[in-house]
Amino acid sequence: MRFDRLVLCLLVAGAPLGIAPAEAQVRGKTTALLAVSWQPAFCETRPDKPECRSQTADRFDASHFTLHGLWPMRSNYCGVSQADIEADKAGKWTSLPSVELAPETKAALDRVMPGTQSALERHEWIKHGTCTGQSQQDYFADALALMDELNASPVASLFARNVGQVVTAAAVQNAFDESFGKDASRRVKMRCERDGDRRIITELTIGLGATAAKAPLATRIQAAGGTKFDCDEGVVDGVGLQ
Repeated sequence: MRFDRLVLCLLVAGAPLGIAPAEAQVRGKTTALLAVSWQPAFCETRPDKPECRSQTADRFDASHFTLHGLWPMRSNYCGVSQADIEADKAGKWTSLPSVELAPETKAALDRVMPGTQSALERHEWIKHGTCTGQSQQDYFADALALMDELNASPVASLFARNVGQVVTAAAVQNAFDESFGKDASRRVKMRCERDGDRRIITELTIGLGATAAKAPLATRIQAAGGTKFDCDEGVVDGVGLQ
């Protein structure tokens, strides 16, 4: 097709130049990512982690999404000492400064982020939280509130009732749209990894846009820009399944 005819087709379709029509349906700007893990799959690939050695089939993270992190876009290590940056990059998370939280917030974080057993919260704060302009308490409380909404949604129900089964991209996308509004799924990326002869779903990253403070998850998703969903299907792993 000649270039001038292609331009005309894009304009007629309402798509900005350089953007595929499907992607052009999503407006907004992604300012942060909510990264969530499906913990049994994470532990299948990293069984030596403390939180994986202690995982049981009746623990919260066996049947709910867990918090990996809340990441502001294109900003890392804000106002952090070089020594802490080097320790973080070397994976020496237990040597990083401790995170100070209200007791109820710490208890909730330990439940929803089992990686606190590996000092994941120290890494997340040093690398990402320092760039949000929030206090440690507000940063983790914000992430926990978003996780509560996600884990109360049809997306979480879809995963919980399909443990051991293959879930398709279409099913996950439909659940996101049902949960968080039309085209919410266009702000989500699904990551899968090989585990022997299986492909297991390990993580979702959910785009968030700039909104009023403490806006609902649906509002923040709808304010984000689009992304490619990526993995077309994968197994929802269960504790001990291979």
